[in-house]
Amino acid sequence: MSTEQPAGRHAARQTVMIAAFEGWNDAGGAASSAIEHLTEVWGASLHTELDPEDFHDFQVNRPMVGPGPDGRRIIAWPTTTIAVAELPERRVVLVHGIEPSFRWRAFCQEILDTAEELDVRTVVTLGALLADVPHTRPIPMSATTESDGLQALLDVEPSTYEGPTGIVGVLQHEATARDFQSVSLWAAVPHYVANPPSPKATLAILTRVEELLAAPVPLGDLPEDAEAWQAGVDELAGEDAEIAEYVSQLEEAKDAVELPEASGEAIAREFERYLRRRDPGAGTDKRSGPPEL
Repeated sequence: MSTEQPAGRHAARQTVMIAAFEGWNDAGGAASSAIEHLTEVWGASLHTELDPEDFHDFQVNRPMVGPGPDGRRIIAWPTTTIAVAELPERRVVLVHGIEPSFRWRAFCQEILDTAEELDVRTVVTLGALLADVPHTRPIPMSATTESDGLQALLDVEPSTYEGPTGIVGVLQHEATARDFQSVSLWAAVPHYVANPPSPKATLAILTRVEELLAAPVPLGDLPEDAEAWQAGVDELAGEDAEIAEYVSQLEEAKDAVELPEASGEAIAREFERYLRRRDPGAGTDKRSGPPEL
């Protein structure tokens, strides 16, 4: 199914693809929730869907039966959607799906073929992993890229990870091989609260996306949801002495490697975000603002 629009008249605008997948790369549902949030607040429209028959084991990811818009019963298949959001300064292509069971290279090829059709310049993948981090501190974010130009522009390093990888890692590799600029953003989710949702991690991902794109991301109720999530975990930890002690140890370890005061760079980034949300045309001075993809 496709509602494709011609790409030519948008070719002069920088186009970025952002992708996240439910499953192994999506601790706490943080990355896929970020894509869902962007799709909603940016009013993205469906461009195309990948045929799930080619990529999914339906005994693992089963189709769902339920009423459709007209009241008739329908089957919703686990698929990957590609939607397009038209922002004032750029086009953003949003990819949301479930990590496939089969034919990963062909899966990535279909996504990147669509990226080429839509004049995508940069592919950004989102992921979330479980880590030994305290829920009471800011969610750690990491960024890696194999693109030499982006390493200098964003001041990030190439990935040094060795071991099993998921569809996010494969898509990044294939994007680089096809000469797209590519960068991968990861949030570290406290492993002792692994169940979704994880709004604090989703908020951290969206904040980083906003910095990379230099485009405001309306947050809606997400900051309040993140505060409520943290308060709920505080309450649970307070009821278990062992968990409370463990969280305290994580806090001490985290604080030991970070300065207690905010750096000037962090303050500047926060001020830039404030200006963009207040006025989309403000705070985007290329001489002092964050690097833009």
